[in-house]
Amino acid sequence: MGKISYETGKNKLLWMIGEIGEVIDVVKKNGDLAACKDVELRKHLVEEMADVLMYYNDVMLCYDISADELKQAYTEKFEKNMTRW
Repeated sequence: MGKISYETGKNKLLWMIGEIGEVIDVVKKNGDLAACKDVELRKHLVEEMADVLMYYNDVMLCYDISADELKQAYTEKFEKNMTRW
């Protein structure tokens, strides 16, 4: 399979935002505790998070971002943020 296009990446970002909204809805409509403790709600929450992660991964593929590249940027950003507090 060839590389996914940059144009597709923009669409995947928008779809990912929609999925994030679905994650928020599960928590907002049912409460934090229920979303964590109720077996069915938790299953739904985890499924929605999996959708977010799938789109996130697709975006990384679209823009040719490796896991190592992301790890490096994350680590640098984390260390920078820790100096702010």
